[in-house]
Amino acid sequence: MLTTRLASYGADYVPMFLVAGLAIYFAMHWRNNLRNIPGPPSSSWTFGNMLQLLLPPQYGDHEFTWLEEFGPVYLVKGCFGQNRLMISDHLALQHILNSSCFEHGPALTNLADLVLDQNAVMAVKGETHRRLRAALNVGFTPSAVRNYQPIFERVAEKITERLDKCSGSLTDLYPILSHAALNAISEAVLGCSTRDLGEAFVANNERVMLLASSQSSTLIVADAIGSLLPNMVRRAAMHFPTATFKVLRAVKSLAHQIGRRAIAEKLAAIQQGSNTRTDVFDMLLDPEQSDTKKNVLTEEELVAQTGTLMIDTQNFKINYERKSMRHSVVHPALPLMRETLRLHPPGPLQERIAVQDTVIPLTDGIKNSKGELINHIPVQKGQVVLVAIASYQRLRSRWGEDAHQFRPSRWLDGTVVQGQALGPYANLLSFLGGPRVCPGWRFAILEMQVFFSELVGEFSFAILEDDSIRARLANTLISVTPSGEKAAPFYITRI
Repeated sequence: MLTTRLASYGADYVPMFLVAGLAIYFAMHWRNNLRNIPGPPSSSWTFGNMLQLLLPPQYGDHEFTWLEEFGPVYLVKGCFGQNRLMISDHLALQHILNSSCFEHGPALTNLADLVLDQNAVMAVKGETHRRLRAALNVGFTPSAVRNYQPIFERVAEKITERLDKCSGSLTDLYPILSHAALNAISEAVLGCSTRDLGEAFVANNERVMLLASSQSSTLIVADAIGSLLPNMVRRAAMHFPTATFKVLRAVKSLAHQIGRRAIAEKLAAIQQGSNTRTDVFDMLLDPEQSDTKKNVLTEEELVAQTGTLMIDTQNFKINYERKSMRHSVVHPALPLMRETLRLHPPGPLQERIAVQDTVIPLTDGIKNSKGELINHIPVQKGQVVLVAIASYQRLRSRWGEDAHQFRPSRWLDGTVVQGQALGPYANLLSFLGGPRVCPGWRFAILEMQVFFSELVGEFSFAILEDDSIRARLANTLISVTPSGEKAAPFYITRI
């Protein structure tokens, strides 16, 4: 969703006849093969159910109500009358995430086209994707991730120093955690400090994060239009002379420069026999693994991953760290973290598109609008489905009757159903699953554990009142104040 949202700032360069043409395209090609699947009524042809789904005062206000009313599979309307299957059914999600019948939806494809290198692991497909993933995994194995713990501990100590100065006051944690996340990633991935990245990269990175936090009805429509533009049009959009695209071009260029510089320095260290193998790039350039592994990245392929690792991963972790401290500290760290990840997945809604005709199986079946029980749903090539992660992680059948409640003890008392796992961690989809599972999930978990252990042992965190922080979806799930400002205000007190 990030890319089309950013691209929408240049939408005034798209001729009006193109918008009209898209509307005609929908009218002529809209297929109604899902008309018998029940779902909420559409609020308008232009927006469908998207305003209810994406712009409620609190994320999930409508989605979780629909989950209780219609169950884990139902139909919602996208913009311009498009059908969207909303899916949180366990068996259906297994099929969608693991089958070659589905790929990234239009929004994430746009992200790869506009923001990332064409050789980034998020952008490539098929055998190339499998090879890049296998190569990248070297830097994110359990033993590799353990090497990053001293880095996380040093960054956590710096957070403590900053919070000491804020003790006794209301403080927005976002800028503090944003800086800490970027610092941790810079050291663990590249082996350099934030200062080494350069002021230009840091400043442009902050602008990208700000842009990614925007959401409005206009941008929702722009997302829908942008997702249907040909690849050549989307790529040409990067050259629009707008402030937004200048930021995107700058971040992309600077990420390449940083990646090339880091690789050159590490190759020089290897030639001198002083390679330390303490960060991701060190491990990926290790000559020993290059000699024994067939899935090895070329220097240009490694450079292409810099933007993915430095931008996307940072946004992913900021939200986790903030929410890990939202609730009162009563339970051990592990169940508290798992419960936070369950209720507040950073990416609560993910798009997938069918690249061929297929049949989606259902766990228990659903009743269609005719009252007939169906245990599978045929979908046609081009159908977009919504992987409803937040809804899946609130299913009563999997998490208990109190699935909407924050109760970390469920991870200790056997309440959680131990079925076939979907995601890599605790049967959660917070890191997705299947071939496109987040490669850095162990990295994120360890960082949270280290930060959490450091901070909750030194400080208490309290919010003003129950509704002073709300969750809103804008590239990821972010916290906002009642006025809509992106912020995480907490009263911080030294224990």
